[in-house]
Amino acid sequence: MPIPDFQTIMLPLMQYTSDGNEHTLRESIEFLAKQFKLTEEERTELLPSGVQSIFDNRVGWAKTHLYKAGLLSSPRRSVFIISDRGREVLNRKPEYININLLKQFPEYVEFIKKKKEQVPEKEKSSETEESTPEETLEYAYQELKNSLADEILARVKASSPGFFEKLVVELLVRMGYGGSIKDAGKATRLVKDEGIDGIIKEDKLGLDVIYIQAKKWEYSVGRPEIQKFVGALAGQGANKGVFITTSTFSQDALNYAPKNDTKIVLIDGNKLADYMIEFNVGVTTARTFEVKKIDSDFFEM
Repeated sequence: MPIPDFQTIMLPLMQYTSDGNEHTLRESIEFLAKQFKLTEEERTELLPSGVQSIFDNRVGWAKTHLYKAGLLSSPRRSVFIISDRGREVLNRKPEYININLLKQFPEYVEFIKKKKEQVPEKEKSSETEESTPEETLEYAYQELKNSLADEILARVKASSPGFFEKLVVELLVRMGYGGSIKDAGKATRLVKDEGIDGIIKEDKLGLDVIYIQAKKWEYSVGRPEIQKFVGALAGQGANKGVFITTSTFSQDALNYAPKNDTKIVLIDGNKLADYMIEFNVGVTTARTFEVKKIDSDFFEM
């Protein structure tokens, strides 16, 4: 089954607290994951940021909405308990608890009103009552990032071979290889020696080197090209290589694993664009947002 949205989680969460005991968010998450029969994959599926699981986030927001409506209360830090109002709601034996049901309570209406006032009018249409604020923000960010990656890749494909070479050099240096741009530039001048496009230091001290194959291609790179590169590495007595392309790798190429100690890293066009964004190559920061949360330890002083 798909991961339930936070409104679907509300009633089971209230039923879980109906025992009148104090509960923590963590134990509630574990209980609800079992009740919804989530697989390990569904249980651990992360938001785009990779910081929190989608299910954990949705349970957290279900608790927040119930708390704002007065159905849950928090007698002390990090725990919550069902309130008298919460018991009254459960005694009605509702088929579900959702935002519309919670709107009967003035405190919740005020909470919703404040939320809407904080969202620009032109952005309200993109809000969904199934998404948590983190999901809305992170998926919007992911959409912007994907669009930027597409634009980057289009620009790279339209560039000259010389520009592509400089791009590869700068990216590898930003990733911590090759020492300085000057050192890396010298190391990666195209030697065209038996299938090797360039050589770069693995570390700033130059204790080891990495051999590079860079292809600004439109069509998919197949297994024969990877085998040729492995052979070229063997001819140099090398065992580490990076194959970078603006296109893609065939499944045979991805499945190919040399039988010796040679290690090959394959970077396709999409991964290249992602690395450029991650290491700030060819992009600039347009705007920065900080998402903050309460510091519970501060209030224990």
